[in-house]
Amino acid sequence: MPIPRDRQARLATFAVFFVQGLTFATLLSQVAALQKKHGLSDDELTVLLLVVPVIAGVGSVLAGTLASRFGSRRVLRLVQPLACAAVVLAGLAPNVPSLVASNVLFGLALGGVDAGMNMQGVAVERRYGRPVLTGFHALWSAAAVIGALWASTAAGLGLALPTTFVIALVPAVVISLAASAGLYRPVEEHVGEEDGAATASAAAAPRFPWRPIIPLCLAMAFLYVGDSSISNYGSVFMDKIMHGSPAVVPLALGAYQATTFLIRVGGDFAVRRYGPAAIVRAGGAVATLGFVAIVAAPGVPLAIAGFALTGVGLSVVAPQSFSAAGRLDPAGTGVAIARVNMFNYVGFVLGAALVGVIAGTSTYRVAFAAPLVLSAVIILLARGFEPRTASASASPAPAAP
Repeated sequence: MPIPRDRQARLATFAVFFVQGLTFATLLSQVAALQKKHGLSDDELTVLLLVVPVIAGVGSVLAGTLASRFGSRRVLRLVQPLACAAVVLAGLAPNVPSLVASNVLFGLALGGVDAGMNMQGVAVERRYGRPVLTGFHALWSAAAVIGALWASTAAGLGLALPTTFVIALVPAVVISLAASAGLYRPVEEHVGEEDGAATASAAAAPRFPWRPIIPLCLAMAFLYVGDSSISNYGSVFMDKIMHGSPAVVPLALGAYQATTFLIRVGGDFAVRRYGPAAIVRAGGAVATLGFVAIVAAPGVPLAIAGFALTGVGLSVVAPQSFSAAGRLDPAGTGVAIARVNMFNYVGFVLGAALVGVIAGTSTYRVAFAAPLVLSAVIILLARGFEPRTASASASPAPAAP
């Protein structure tokens, strides 16, 4: 049964997720604008976009190591304001080298925040004793919608990129720093830390089994192939294929994040009723249909509808991946979560590379067929999300495909 301290930590975790969603969308909805500002070719844009997930994977691994020793609160207190600052620096960048440097900084901070906030979310879910993690991701999506809508509004007003970024992210830093005081401390986050159990778990981190989390890792990777395709190239698709106006271009990401938010609002209830495996299976099927609509779209309305439908399907996969990883790490070391989170960036790298390379030799319409196929594979991986524990997964029972 949650106590007032747990409710305080839950509220603080909501705030951290909100700031991360706002930060992410504020930058990614302006990819087309950054490409035009610096005169980047499609191949150069692909390389630039690959920098963020590659470095973010490093940030996630570092966050997992540091959080197992010092707690995720300390990690978040440092890296989330850093992520906001990196976005502002990207807007101020006068040339490509400085833009790359800001992207490196953003990627490192992004990985740390993604891992740390999900560690806090899983800790809250463990204290509440029922699914609550999807609600955090719902607020992330709501903040991303706000970020995309702000990008659309700012473009309509003719605001410069630095001004657009500063207006959104200065308040975000204030929220992040205020919220960090309410997050769980290590003694609360790491189960059994008061008797030294968490220290032993951290020492055993390298021996944490990979086998039970492989379906979660693959589903996370394939989800983020689709997510990165939309986040990185959705605005480019709307610009070059749909020939949308500057105010319409950011609505691809906005529609995707809006439906992601709406589905995640009721996601925890759906998981309690139908189970995580059924929800992930249905999500993979709906996401596949969404990408079919994007690839086949004859005009702007159907393209935006396709992005929206894809958000419906992909919205459930990430929170259920983290929740399942948390169940496999009952000591709360954060090792399983950090590993699953790392495949977030594997998917982002694959998504940026696949869509960018295919678009360079064909068109963005053809390129979006790649995440279509991988979204369908998520349907086959859903069985790996059935509730179980680390000890159960180590038994001689057949492994989930």
